[in-house]
Amino acid sequence: MKRREFIKAAAIVGAGVVVAPGIARDAFAGPDGPLVIQASGKDPAKITREAVNALGGMKAFVKKGETVVVKPNIGWDRNVEQAANTHPAVVAAVVKMCLEAGAAKVKVFDRTCNDARRCYTNSGIAAALEAIKDPRVEVTYIDERKYKDMPITGGKTLSHWPVYEEVLSADKFINLPIAKHHSAAVLTMGMKNVMGVIGGNRAQLHKGIHETLTDLNRIVKSHLTVVDATRILVANGPQGGRLEDVRVMDTVIASADVVAADSVAATLFGKTPKEVRYLQFAHDAGLGICDVGRMKIKKITV
Repeated sequence: MKRREFIKAAAIVGAGVVVAPGIARDAFAGPDGPLVIQASGKDPAKITREAVNALGGMKAFVKKGETVVVKPNIGWDRNVEQAANTHPAVVAAVVKMCLEAGAAKVKVFDRTCNDARRCYTNSGIAAALEAIKDPRVEVTYIDERKYKDMPITGGKTLSHWPVYEEVLSADKFINLPIAKHHSAAVLTMGMKNVMGVIGGNRAQLHKGIHETLTDLNRIVKSHLTVVDATRILVANGPQGGRLEDVRVMDTVIASADVVAADSVAATLFGKTPKEVRYLQFAHDAGLGICDVGRMKIKKITV
């Protein structure tokens, strides 16, 4: 199935399975583009569930017996309040939904920038997943030996790049970024989050990062993107550290289209795809839709 067809099918299935009739009517009557859910509320786990449910529930994405990679941002030795990593309650909610959908294995990992053990611990993500107490949940550190060089068909700046083998062998890849400022990429969200599953010299990729991010997303396909915007980092990203740079938004954005999810998340910062250029490049490359006028955006307050 072509990506455009998958996005459209996911939107229609999502509208028809468990979503309220009014939402279903809106989904069919809306523009010929992806469905994006923007859920708001004080409980991160609850709004995460509601956002995914409005897309048809996790069973619309994860089938019984599948191996799923859930990829949060765990890159930084920061606590929850500092908004550098995905909120642990959002991560735990997505993992639980995968298990409820019948996943045989849910793997969680990230190629961190700071010491991996400190990142996993101080982010609160390791503890949140341990509390689930399900043997199907596998939280691991990156094994630098587990990369496979992959050709990038149609790449504009990259012809190949190593990708983590656990991602390549998984049935589904769920992209679970936090939305925040980035000094090189303007914003880091779903498309940027795939850098946590690629090998090689990542610093090299920051030269022409808008083009390289587009190429990387040609080979790392996100089946579902859930953007954590419960609190966003508006300056000094991606590492942050100052609480005065954090804005509480109490929002989660979900879509089968990573470009669409990121484009809607960018609006929380007052940014357009023309300012976050990799979104426009990805749109032009046929990887997703960045034009909010072509999306069906459904806002939910929980």
